[in-house]
Amino acid sequence: MADDTAPPVGATLHLPTDRIRRFVADNDPPTPCLVVDLAIVAERYQALSDSLTEAAIFYAVKANPAPEILRLLVELGSCFDVASVGEIEACLRAGAQPSTISYGNTIKKRKDIAYAHEMGVRMFAFDSAQELDKLNAEAPGSTVFCRILTAGEGADWPLSRKFGCEPLMAVDLLRDAAQRGHRVGASFHVGSQQRHPNQWDGPLAEVAAMFRMLERDGVTPAVVNLGGGFPSRYSDVVPEIGAYGKAIRNSVARHLGPLMNGPDRPLLIAEPGRYLVGDAGVLFSEVVLVSRKSDLDERRWVYLDVGMFSGLAETMDEAIRYRIRTPHDGSESGPVVLAGPTCDSVDILYDKADYHLPMALRPGDVVEILSTGAYTTTYSTVGFNGFPPLKSYCV
Repeated sequence: MADDTAPPVGATLHLPTDRIRRFVADNDPPTPCLVVDLAIVAERYQALSDSLTEAAIFYAVKANPAPEILRLLVELGSCFDVASVGEIEACLRAGAQPSTISYGNTIKKRKDIAYAHEMGVRMFAFDSAQELDKLNAEAPGSTVFCRILTAGEGADWPLSRKFGCEPLMAVDLLRDAAQRGHRVGASFHVGSQQRHPNQWDGPLAEVAAMFRMLERDGVTPAVVNLGGGFPSRYSDVVPEIGAYGKAIRNSVARHLGPLMNGPDRPLLIAEPGRYLVGDAGVLFSEVVLVSRKSDLDERRWVYLDVGMFSGLAETMDEAIRYRIRTPHDGSESGPVVLAGPTCDSVDILYDKADYHLPMALRPGDVVEILSTGAYTTTYSTVGFNGFPPLKSYCV
């Protein structure tokens, strides 16, 4: 791979990239730190755009709101899915137009809705009559989409229960929203790190049934929001993005074909976060301690200077299983428990996941935690136990 370019679409991604290695060699940043290769972000944006040619890409800012990433995506023509006023302002500072921003959080303060509308945001998510009441009052004449419940099967990080409502309730809410002067649509999310491309099919069938009911009442749907779920490369193999694009395009054609080919074609939206930035980042961490709990303990405890509270919150319940490289890879290895540095007993990353690391691993060694560009800096605390927030660099 050339130093200053991302790998071609479909090529094997070798982390850390030459750009990341060169940055670390030249700057020797203190650990823990995250280094993100922007060329990978650009490559992933293009790959997803090519796979979902009919969908507008709305980057889920919560995955990684680094200003460098937002500015790059503005240049590439991305739109943005935001969860707060802070994320709206970050997008605007990066050069995004308000018309490219979707306020996708279904839980918003009235004053925040009013502020977003005043700033020019005209797209909002909701999933209840009470939230719709806020939108009616504070964001008149907007495009509003109702999120429906999904099971999240096949996802390593499900997003079920807290968000969404039953489809029949959504129909009633959208009918009411249309009568209040809004343009309306539907959204869903199949779960983050979704490993099965066919999981969009069921929700799309439900959306199609909802839209048929709305059309009988004279309501023309304006938005179909596919949500996110597109995966990064962790310990388990996942399909290439082309498989997701093909499956989703086939489902859209099967369930929404006449509508998508008609004169009032709704806007099709995808909200990637993890896929765009996850594999672009490598987290560098120092080994602080290697110990055992007893002389008979076969497993060593490996303590890193990064943990649950400093960026690796998605190891909760060992859901996201990152790949780890060490300076001793290829030598004899043995089972380990991986833990963070804080004085909190929940700061254990992997206990049951059967991680093995080299027997030669020692305090002071720097390990590379791969595909950590998403949901790390944003999950890092501001100073739990006095440890500083996770430092991030973009190259």
